[in-house]
Amino acid sequence: MTTAVDRFRAAVDRRDLDALDDLFTEDIRLYSPVKFTPFEGRPMVLGLFGVLLRTFEDFRYVGEFAGASQTTADGTEAPSAVLLFRATVGGREIHGIDLLHLDDDGRIKEFTVMVRPASAVQALGEAVLVGLVADGLAPAP
Repeated sequence: MTTAVDRFRAAVDRRDLDALDDLFTEDIRLYSPVKFTPFEGRPMVLGLFGVLLRTFEDFRYVGEFAGASQTTADGTEAPSAVLLFRATVGGREIHGIDLLHLDDDGRIKEFTVMVRPASAVQALGEAVLVGLVADGLAPAP
């Protein structure tokens, strides 16, 4: 049986934003390592993914763990998956995880990204901001 997590990984591998659209709840929240407040709502999160898919070089998932965990938004326990990834941004190698929380229908309702090292977080933040500004999703600094 193919799960939402499987479909998510396949969509990212194909860089298929339309497939991602079908996997996100309307009120999805994405917690980024470079922004204190979450990105909220499907249009904004899809826009961010468009930027990320252009920004990451050599992006690949290298592991997966499934279970359950509390969401940030309301503290309820939800089916969850942790996806480990590797990528390069601006010549910096990134090690990271994506934490996905699913709703009762198996769609992604909350998404948290954590990356290391700090120099990669800075490079990622700078590159994503340029992309968000270019796409009209954030004001110019």
